[in-house]
Order: sequence, then structure tokens, then C-alpha cells
Amino acid sequence: MQITDTIADMLTRIRNANSAKHASVDIPASNLKKQIAQILQDEGYIKSFKVIDDKKQGIIRVNLKYTDTRAQVITGLRRVSKPGLRIYSNCKDMPKVMKGLGIAIVSTSKGIMTDKKARELNVGGEVLAFIW
Repeated sequence: MQITDTIADMLTRIRNANSAKHASVDIPASNLKKQIAQILQDEGYIKSFKVIDDKKQGIIRVNLKYTDTRAQVITGLRRVSKPGLRIYSNCKDMPKVMKGLGIAIVSTSKGIMTDKKARELNVGGEVLAFIW
């Protein structure tokens, strides 16, 4: 089965594994997904991720992060810009997720980055997802 929206598939896999309190989740690899996983790790939403070479597409194994009481660190994930309806934002109108407590992942001309970094660099782009 062909997946049209691979980013939504990645977010759904993370959301489902997080709800089921799994330690890790496997996601089919791509360069875009690696960059998103790197942002999630840098912002402290996941413990780590590792790219596993399976002689085909590759797999990203994401190790999920929980608090000491096994509460979820990621409480919400939402895909914003979809293949059927792209959402773009300039740096002045960049959305703040949960009044700055969450992050927006943005695809800009300077690469994939958070909304905070896009504001710092004064660039806009396609708003891929909200994470809080």
C-alpha cells in the first residue's frame, strides 16, 4: 500500500506508540523524517533515534521519552500542512503552539527547523506539524 502523506504516517506511528506506552517505534526512513526526528530529539520530546540500514529504504527507530511516573512527554501531535491543503506562513505570522510551550516544525528555504529558529533567521515556510 502506498502512503501519500509520509509525515502524517510518522506522526501517527509516534502518537499510537506513545499512547500504548511503547519504548520505541519503527518508522520507514527518509531524509525529511530524519530531520524531523533530529528536531524532536533536540527539543527533548524523544530520547533518541537511530537509522537502521535494512538494504532497502531503511528504518528509523525512535526511542520515546516518558517522565519518571511514565507520563507522556509528547501530549499532542498534529499535522498542519497536508498534501491537499498546504499551509504557509511568513516569519511575522509564524504560529506559536500553546503560547510558546509547544513547537511548530517548519520547512523553509534554509531547511527543516522549529518556529523559534525560523523567527530568529527571519524566514517563513510551510508549517508541517505542531507538537506539544
